[in-house]
Amino acid sequence: MTTPQSGRSGGEPGGEAGPPEVAGVPDERQPGGTALRRGRWTDVCAVLSFALIAFWVTLRLWVNPSHGVRDNRSDQALFEWMMAHGARVVTDFVYPFGSDRMNVPDSVNLMANTSVLSISLPMTPVTVLFGPRTAFLVFLTGGMIATATAWYFVLSRVLVGSRGPAWLGAGFCAFAPAMVSHANAHPNIVSQFVVPLLVWRTLRLPDGGRWLRNGLLLGLLVVWQAFINLEILLMTAIGLGVVIVALALGRADVRRQARPFLAGLAVAAVLAAVLLAYPLYVQFFGPGAYEGLSELIRGYRTDLAAFTEFGRESIAGDPETNAKLVKNPTEENGFFGWPLVVLVAALVWWLRRSPVVLGLTATGLLFAVLSLGREIQFEGRSTGIAGPWAALENLPILHSVVPTRWALATVPVVGVLLALGAERARRLAQEHPAARSQIRFATATMLIMALLPAFPTPLPSARLDPVPEFVTSGAWRPYVAGGRSVVTLPLPDTDYPDPLRWSAATGLDLPLARGYFLGPDTRPGAPEGRIALFTAPPRPTSSFFATIRRTGEVPPVTGPVRMSALEDLRYWRAGVVVLGPHKHADALRRGMTELTGIRPTYTGGAWIWDVRPLTN
Repeated sequence: MTTPQSGRSGGEPGGEAGPPEVAGVPDERQPGGTALRRGRWTDVCAVLSFALIAFWVTLRLWVNPSHGVRDNRSDQALFEWMMAHGARVVTDFVYPFGSDRMNVPDSVNLMANTSVLSISLPMTPVTVLFGPRTAFLVFLTGGMIATATAWYFVLSRVLVGSRGPAWLGAGFCAFAPAMVSHANAHPNIVSQFVVPLLVWRTLRLPDGGRWLRNGLLLGLLVVWQAFINLEILLMTAIGLGVVIVALALGRADVRRQARPFLAGLAVAAVLAAVLLAYPLYVQFFGPGAYEGLSELIRGYRTDLAAFTEFGRESIAGDPETNAKLVKNPTEENGFFGWPLVVLVAALVWWLRRSPVVLGLTATGLLFAVLSLGREIQFEGRSTGIAGPWAALENLPILHSVVPTRWALATVPVVGVLLALGAERARRLAQEHPAARSQIRFATATMLIMALLPAFPTPLPSARLDPVPEFVTSGAWRPYVAGGRSVVTLPLPDTDYPDPLRWSAATGLDLPLARGYFLGPDTRPGAPEGRIALFTAPPRPTSSFFATIRRTGEVPPVTGPVRMSALEDLRYWRAGVVVLGPHKHADALRRGMTELTGIRPTYTGGAWIWDVRPLTN
């Protein structure tokens, strides 16, 4: 398939006609060898600039080893646990798609969660040598660098053909306000480096009649992305479909290549289906599988006003303004700022004769509209107007998508449009030497006005409680002999994820009762069926300690409450109960002592209840 930068007239966006490997990239065998060497140094500088921005965004986490992501401690703990799981798969050959090291005795379906095996497996040396926190931070920072770098090379070699515009578009694709928002402990979402590779190999499917080889390469990339984040893979597939249809409608040369393109696509689909058949079976039908997200989570939508506001982590951002527009700081999936929205609209009008631009525009509008959710909201208030998502949200697969994240998929659309617009301005300056300086000045001014207010600031961090010495020393090990678990106070969930960090620090040797994960609501008569909860279904004792965690008050302890606690401890196969640092530690300690009648001992920075006599 002819790529956007080839097979075009000079008045349309893109590079000169010719193979993408040549357009804008001099051949070392030609007289442009000096230009090639200069181009290579430009490439190096581009990658270094991406690294500088990524380290700038994560600066506070690097310089404060005891700190974590302030606005999303739960997901940081989860991904540290996932990195430890990947290392355990490599070192101990454990089952990769599920784990019994959390939610004892029921285990966790890791395919139904974000297991990031594409990252955690190859990063095993980092996890083993430097620990899960460092592995998480390398994953987060490296994911942004890799995303920008991949977009840079695909844009400069395939889609645009020149390095400057490619650098601009790639930088936006990796460091847009929505991406920086997800850098708050969503490394699986900011690591989109496979997306541009999927774009590249999809466009290459019919090239040279090598549809079989090209299809196999695309299929392998699909599998790679599936083990990073399936949500991003789904959005990429839909976006590519819209753009390719637009290209086919607008260009006869694309239509002529339909047969080898479809043949390569079929090869990719078959290969991906074969390799993903079992993992996807586990995800949708295995133990711990769930049937979509709750009504509450599916109600997470993008406020219509959010597209023209600035992200809170941007230079011009205002956290107070954003607080009424989003559920939490990690889901700011619009927030381009009004200058950039105006600039993109102007670029679309300027380049409207290009089928590529029309396809990108249609894709961006589709994703933006879907992100509005089942009912459109404006400035924090519901309008009463139903969004198109209302007709789609209950469909299989889609019932597991958070609607606001469709807006995240507009980021690469805007990034590519910026690159195409900058390339068109560059060529316009070449074609009009007399006005070159004025064109360059106007281009730079508009880009600075639109992008500088959205430039990221370092993510806020906060000190994390240290892992108790009782855990790091291994003093807990005798208590879990015979398949017993560690029960923590409070029990781990989305509001108290610290025990996941404890387990990760032991290489997942420490088995946890309950946890923070997505699992089915298995309660009889559950109001929404087997929808996903963010922990195991509540039990009386977990609810008892959740009340103490929220209020600092101990609920009345009666005979039935004590009996329920004993049943729960036996259900969890508890060997020891551990209370680490907590603001309500006194109330939690008093509550557990009243429930069990066992007086705790303080050792290794934690209060310990040996409950083996109760659970034998």
